[in-house]
Amino acid sequence: MRHKIYVKNDAPDKTPRVSAMLIKRIVKTALAYEGVGVSCEVSVLITGDFGIRSINNAFRNIDAPTDVLSFPMYSFTPGAFDPDDGEPDLSSGRLPLGDIILSAEHIMRQAENPVRTPERETAALVVHSVLHLLGYDHAEDDEDPNTVMRLREREILKLCDLGEPEIPA
Repeated sequence: MRHKIYVKNDAPDKTPRVSAMLIKRIVKTALAYEGVGVSCEVSVLITGDFGIRSINNAFRNIDAPTDVLSFPMYSFTPGAFDPDDGEPDLSSGRLPLGDIILSAEHIMRQAENPVRTPERETAALVVHSVLHLLGYDHAEDDEDPNTVMRLREREILKLCDLGEPEIPA
């Protein structure tokens, strides 16, 4: 099984680069933890606050920047991934899971906190987003740090061996 993670960096020039290799490793770790046993595709766009604000406004009617956006291709059942709930891409044979958009400017601002690093913040946002692509949602229990989604995030982040960052909302 070979996952394909496409990473495009479209962040402003002044923004330090977010590691594409780290993103790919985190996505693969999250998919393995969730028991995804088929080859999948995930697209990741790294942009700045202006770019993510534009996308947030266009797709969610929220005219504000955010840290990360997730656009799942299919509606999977959380914790019970079934590849038959989606259709593989005819040309690659991989199951497209969806798109992740990250704000590099947000990541760097969060990294100003001594507990967080760009790597930890990136990992936390990517894990959070991959779980959304796999059907998890925290909207109903957003304030509860012990939701199923939040617990899974913590477990996956431990596997990533980057320490324990705060989990994004």
